[in-house]
Amino acid sequence: MSEFDYDLIIIGAGVGGHGAALHAVKCGLKTAIVEAKDMGGTCVNRGCIPSKALLAASGKVRELQDSHHLRGLGIEIGAVQFDRPTIAAHADNLVSKIRGDLTNSLKRLKVDTIRGWGKVADTHKVSVIGDNGEKIYTARDIMLCPGSVPFVPPGIEIDHKTVFSSDEAVRLETLPKWIAIIGSGYIGLEFSDVYTALGCEVTMIEALDTLMPGFDPEIAKIAERVLIKPRDIETYVGVLAKTIKPGNPVTIELVDAKTKEAIETLEVDACLVATGRIPATKNLGLETVGVQLDRRGFIPVNDRLEVLKEGEPIPHLWAVGDATGKMMLAHAASGQGVIAVENICGRSKTIDYRSIPAAAFTHPEISYVGLTESQAEALGQEEGYKVASVKTYFKGNSKALAEGETEGIAKVVYRVDTGELLGVHIIGIHASDLIQEAANAIAERKSVHDLAFHIHAHPTLSEMLDEAYKRAEVVA
Repeated sequence: MSEFDYDLIIIGAGVGGHGAALHAVKCGLKTAIVEAKDMGGTCVNRGCIPSKALLAASGKVRELQDSHHLRGLGIEIGAVQFDRPTIAAHADNLVSKIRGDLTNSLKRLKVDTIRGWGKVADTHKVSVIGDNGEKIYTARDIMLCPGSVPFVPPGIEIDHKTVFSSDEAVRLETLPKWIAIIGSGYIGLEFSDVYTALGCEVTMIEALDTLMPGFDPEIAKIAERVLIKPRDIETYVGVLAKTIKPGNPVTIELVDAKTKEAIETLEVDACLVATGRIPATKNLGLETVGVQLDRRGFIPVNDRLEVLKEGEPIPHLWAVGDATGKMMLAHAASGQGVIAVENICGRSKTIDYRSIPAAAFTHPEISYVGLTESQAEALGQEEGYKVASVKTYFKGNSKALAEGETEGIAKVVYRVDTGELLGVHIIGIHASDLIQEAANAIAERKSVHDLAFHIHAHPTLSEMLDEAYKRAEVVA
């Protein structure tokens, strides 16, 4: 008999915790998962899943309303109508299904689900405060997967009705005639796609000097041309929303982001605050084992996902997901969970963040993996090699031409000397599906010299990357 109640206790049943639990059972570990709120965490309940349901439905509306595009394919249709409550219900039903599937998968694998607020009580001990008070459980290893919450900057008042975060936006309870979106990252971009497709006017406010600052500059420039300018979207850059007050109307005081000088005051029907997310790392009991959060509130970990105390790993304590601040993506959390379990089982592994892809599910989509060209050049200067890039265009791809979806490019960044693939950035139809091939190649540190000889089916969108590798081979 083990001296512990469990081999592994996981605090947090989001995608990271769920992925870790499934792998732990596969590896023969007696596992429990602690959750105080909804099974599935942010991704399933308030993030990836409902937002993609909204994007799917609103994307169909946008497609059917594009009479010029349809006419080019020989299709004529009448007026397009949609029902907001039904679209909202589609997202809600999908959440319920996936949350149920996730819960059932844990039950089927005999993972114990402990309801309540979990935190570290001591080495090998977890305290869970539930409806029946506090109970202490013991485990050989403890994994923290607390996730994240929306960041609300100072000066912004949230009433969850007229001023709200993505947590409320995914419920699509209203379609404001005029909505302001604070932030132009992937969350702001995706919701601008939803709202404009369903007839809303959008004002996008970005505090930095350029829109979509997290994307490769060339991709961001194309995204502005195809996702912003043709749509009913007004934009501000280098502008800070100093104060936002809920009401009817919502009042937004705009100032210059650098000088803080007043610019103007907007009055809109609603405001979505899409300024990123912060770790949900309060009240986890980390002080009991001497762990200090970093200045942004993230749990310090190494690439084995061991929690660090003064730079050194604490035995048997692990953390994965948004709370680590490495890559705030659901699939990154799941991957981290698997790596952590492997290390728990004595099979030493580290995570390769460069090979983890990301995507914005706009119409058209944006995806990327690895380094931007500027990041690659900086690394090249540091390590003593030169970097080059090549681009291919959807307008030259047979499948894209057949679909009548020719906006966008694929950009490949690589080392000149070895040809090693360093980064790939795509904007265009099915970009989120195309990026995985590049992610796999980066994970294996493949060279464009080798990739150029891989054979792709014709006619397919995957030939966008095939052509790019071949161009890189010629240039190199």
